[in-house]
Amino acid sequence: MPANTPIKVCSRASVLMGGSPISSFDEGTAEADVVDAMYEDIARAALTSTRWRFATNQQVLNRLAAAPTSRYDAAYQMPSDLLMLSAVTVNDDPIIYDTYGDKVYCDTTTEEVVVADYIYRASESSWPSYFTLAVEFQVAAMLSISIARDASLAQMMDQQGERQMIKARRLDSQQQTTRKLMTSRFIAQRRS
Repeated sequence: MPANTPIKVCSRASVLMGGSPISSFDEGTAEADVVDAMYEDIARAALTSTRWRFATNQQVLNRLAAAPTSRYDAAYQMPSDLLMLSAVTVNDDPIIYDTYGDKVYCDTTTEEVVVADYIYRASESSWPSYFTLAVEFQVAAMLSISIARDASLAQMMDQQGERQMIKARRLDSQQQTTRKLMTSRFIAQRRS
């Protein structure tokens, strides 16, 4: 089975809402013009809607020579492929940070290794089928409004997209070790 591409995702979404298949973003059809204008925003919004395992990465951040003006001791450059920052850690412990533009500000020393967990723009070829289907419904909902001008079809596609996104989140969450709930603090509080 050939890998997914933006064109394949948009073409299937167009067919899903009753339109014609798309072979190129610049083919000049109404469907192609709409997905050319909107697809990337839909894809990025879907990728940042939750912490997808297939679109999550870690990277050691590079400390910048220039210190922040105030409040924080250090500034770090964010990864160039970052869509959304999920966590910043030192020795696997989360630290307090803030983002300004494409930089992360925090209170760290020069010896500490600062690691970012983040969502990146994963290519369609790495999207699992459960996520791809959810995005196709979202694109189909957008096409239903702009091409078919059918509000009830758009609402149905949007609802299907939401249901598929819920399923996708559930399936994606199963791709990591289940975290053990630490109950010792609660038990100690109950006994006191």
